[in-house]
Amino acid sequence: MTSAVQANSLSWLGIVRLGLVQAALGAIVVLTTSTINRVMVVELMLPAIIPGALVALHHALQLLRPRMGHGSDVGGRGTPWIIGGMAVLAIGGVLSAMATALMGTNFAGGIALAVLAFALIGAGVSASGTSLLVLVAKRVASNRKPAAAAIVWILMIAGIVLPAKLAGKFLDPFTPARLVMVAASVSGIAFVVALLAVWGVEGKFINGGVLPALPATAKPSFKSALKEVWAEPEARHFTIFVFVSMFAYNAQDLILEPFAGSVFKFTVGQSTDLSGVQHSGVLLGMILVGAIATMAWGKVLGSLKFWMVSGCIGSGIALAGLVVAGSVGPAWPFKANVFLLGLANGAFSIAAVASMMSMASNGRGSREGVRMGLWGAAQAIAFGLGSFFGAAMSDAARLLLGSPVAAYSTVFAFEAVLFLVAAVLASQISPAKDFRQSNTGSKPSGADSKPSDSTSRDSLVASLTGRA
Repeated sequence: MTSAVQANSLSWLGIVRLGLVQAALGAIVVLTTSTINRVMVVELMLPAIIPGALVALHHALQLLRPRMGHGSDVGGRGTPWIIGGMAVLAIGGVLSAMATALMGTNFAGGIALAVLAFALIGAGVSASGTSLLVLVAKRVASNRKPAAAAIVWILMIAGIVLPAKLAGKFLDPFTPARLVMVAASVSGIAFVVALLAVWGVEGKFINGGVLPALPATAKPSFKSALKEVWAEPEARHFTIFVFVSMFAYNAQDLILEPFAGSVFKFTVGQSTDLSGVQHSGVLLGMILVGAIATMAWGKVLGSLKFWMVSGCIGSGIALAGLVVAGSVGPAWPFKANVFLLGLANGAFSIAAVASMMSMASNGRGSREGVRMGLWGAAQAIAFGLGSFFGAAMSDAARLLLGSPVAAYSTVFAFEAVLFLVAAVLASQISPAKDFRQSNTGSKPSGADSKPSDSTSRDSLVASLTGRA
């Protein structure tokens, strides 16, 4: 059976095609969370809490990820969920621009439309993003998963950066009508790219047989499937790790640039450039770990656990360096410190994503979508709460300590501790068992040896195709 799975695995071109779907998703999301956010605050002079609340709604709706993943599981195919989710996301992207334009003349109507738009964005990201990762997890050979994770995420970053730069050029001089036109163009192009990229990739054959939807008698309820997955110690432990590590990852998001201005007297342009330094480190970390782990350079460097643990420890050390920077001041190699933070962040995050892909099939059969959705929801909620908590904690610390520098340093120190906690959690995770054993034909430990009430995928294929 393993040879059949490997023979049916996606080629590198197929992996790149799925990465283009992630790039299309990122192109629409960045337009709504960055460009439209700026227009509301600067051009329309609205309180920042309004776009902040709308983005929070988009994150909150990603609690739907496990439910969307369950739909992909019981239907047997992820492509309809990816295409449908991208359609909903594209509609949400256009409506968010229309809502922003409407706020200038009808504020209440604009807000109501914006709430609908950002709800659609959250639902669309949940459906398409979750099903895309499930498809990668199911169809990519285990020894290619680290590189696949890096490719998908790098293309997502490209999808965020390039359309944002192009949209910025077409938005000047700004008018509400121009905003709607640009949003419609980006959303429409992104949907077409995603549609062409995913078309035919999933295929009709998995494990040597036609992959059918589960029969009605074998379809568990979502509540039952989620309860079963949460009862798996491995899945539950990994969910906690994802939440803690991603909370720590994003808690500095809103305070790093103000810290640079307060301590190192960076101008607005310099602090914006600092974000580029950090993300360059993230990108390099992703590329290095994706390449090294895929080539399996030794038992240590080829281990996803090693990169998760070392990446979290490295992130904690880099954040401790920012605490020291607050005391030392301009003499500290600040940009190098921020670059190392990005490098460590990229290393642990891509190892975590590759681990998700490797572990999605561990446990009871036909639950990959629920597991991936659970981990995706943990990540989305951690991102939203991390940004809010980091900013709120810095404000509270400033009131208590009376010093902006001390306040920022307190948050960095707290993040460093969280990363060390995440490193301990990561040390107890074993994604390598799926990553290495699949190449020898052995069954991943952690797979349920008993047939579930929903019947394993292999048994179902055999029974419906007449194969023994």
